[in-house]
Amino acid sequence: MRPGRIVMLVLGTLSALLGLGLLAGSGAVGWANYQQRDNGFFTTPVQRFAANSYALTSPRLDVMTERSFPETAPIVVPGSILLRGSAADPTKAVFIGIAPQADVAAYMAGVHHSEIVDVRFAPFRAQYRDVPGTSVPAPPADQTFWTALATGPGTQELQWDLRPGTWAVVIMNADATAPVAVDLRAGARSDLLWPVFIGLLVGGIVLLLIGLPLIVFGAAGLGRGKGGPPAGPGQPVQPYAGQAVPGQQAYAAQPYTAGAVPGIPPGAAPVAAAGIPPGAGVVYPARLSGYLDPDLSRWKWLVKWFLAIPHFIVLFFLWFAFGVVTIVAWFAILFTGHYPRSLFNFNVGVIRWSWRVAFYCYAALGTDRYPPFTLERTDYPADFDVDYPEKLSHGLVLVKSWLLALPHLLIIALLTGTAQTWVYSEGEWSQVGAGMSLFGLLVFIAGVILLFTGVFSRGLFDFLMGLNRWIYRVTAYVALMRDEYPPFHLDMGPRDPGEAAAISPAVSPAGPGYAPLPGGPGGPGGTPYAGQPPYSGQPGPGGTGPATSGPGDGQAGFYGIGGPAAAGPDKSVPPAAPEGTRGPDNPDSTSAPPRA
Repeated sequence: MRPGRIVMLVLGTLSALLGLGLLAGSGAVGWANYQQRDNGFFTTPVQRFAANSYALTSPRLDVMTERSFPETAPIVVPGSILLRGSAADPTKAVFIGIAPQADVAAYMAGVHHSEIVDVRFAPFRAQYRDVPGTSVPAPPADQTFWTALATGPGTQELQWDLRPGTWAVVIMNADATAPVAVDLRAGARSDLLWPVFIGLLVGGIVLLLIGLPLIVFGAAGLGRGKGGPPAGPGQPVQPYAGQAVPGQQAYAAQPYTAGAVPGIPPGAAPVAAAGIPPGAGVVYPARLSGYLDPDLSRWKWLVKWFLAIPHFIVLFFLWFAFGVVTIVAWFAILFTGHYPRSLFNFNVGVIRWSWRVAFYCYAALGTDRYPPFTLERTDYPADFDVDYPEKLSHGLVLVKSWLLALPHLLIIALLTGTAQTWVYSEGEWSQVGAGMSLFGLLVFIAGVILLFTGVFSRGLFDFLMGLNRWIYRVTAYVALMRDEYPPFHLDMGPRDPGEAAAISPAVSPAGPGYAPLPGGPGGPGGTPYAGQPPYSGQPGPGGTGPATSGPGDGQAGFYGIGGPAAAGPDKSVPPAAPEGTRGPDNPDSTSAPPRA
């Protein structure tokens, strides 16, 4: 990975995130400013405040009380408050006043009154601090220290422009009798909202204009030339299925039907690859594979989430860039019908990185090998790839990510979402999650079985791989990478049906990881699957040949149970397909499906 492009991606993401935060703030401030148009106020609901005393007072209200702003300074604070109320007893008159806190304290000295210390509105609840006293106060309207007041029968309204100082609000019956009860509404407005809105808006736009190009250029640089698996020394890189190759006919436009396997001509006898029975699979141009580690630790899955924290931090930046790049690709597809290749490679790499981390720590628990920090394909036992589309529909891009994909998204939500329940608390209903998702429960059960038995259930692992394969196919479709609709099909097992004929099988020894059924097909003591070599430690055909080697024997690039010997920079590529067989490993065929 190129350090310069990584720096661009990180700086662009930080700048764009800050810009989005400023824009969100400007939206909230702009809405608030719109609501107080025509000298309007933000107001609370009308609520009743009552106490068995002579007066209700507020805590001290400090407004710009620093030494540089003495109370007598002629400074105007750009804001106002509103108090509108009426006596609960319609036969009484109400008094509402604002005065310096020191004058209010002197007026209330020795008088039984209640100080409002806390107010909550959902549901409404007011808390008071009772201040005892024996004196009877004089009528409040006769006092001369009030800065603003409103008094009389019915509803009274007080508006006051904020000024520097320490202030207090007093609410009483106009005749200074007890108890006091008032239906009150409070409000506030600020003349600073408009300039704050403009500042946040301009700052957010500037930061986005800086951050988004950095993200796009950084992603394009990281995705440039990262289209396929690494080739070994002296080995040419094979094209992917769907990639146009001069002199060859691409099959990307052909329908993906159940049982179709790339590399096998129509009508030919099916070939069973490791772990995939003939005709049991749907080939889709987004391929996901994952091979179980034969020597999984019983307990390590309990802490893998913690070990993967560095990956989660990196993926936060990558997925933010993924969203930006997908938006750019949306416009490119809409106007040109093409997904920019470097951006496509970057987004596929992000999903591939996420799948490796998910396979390691929370979606399959399939390996103890720490995931690599790279977007490229490696010999890691979990892999994901998507055939590059030479042409995409201009119209589908408008609806496929949200409308056409809705059935799949609902199914995935049922599998991965938690149960929701309604809870009544503090006077209102709220929706909260309950328990864990079905998918998470299955992974947890697999982990518990591994913890106590040392064996990862083969059937459960295959089922989890099928669920993951479904989810990631839909992810590729929603991310605009393909126009082919994802199949409603649970293709279980470690190997993707689209790779069955292109990759030679390799099987690990039986062990505590992925336990084959004893005596069953493909299991110890039983008949291997078609094309499957004997298990490590077992004699070859006839019972006299050498045993096949497994991971314990240092086999290079060994994926694990059911997996191929992976190609890498220092490893040989998989054996070529038989002569005459069409497929990515036999590009000389006139109808070979190239790989993108």
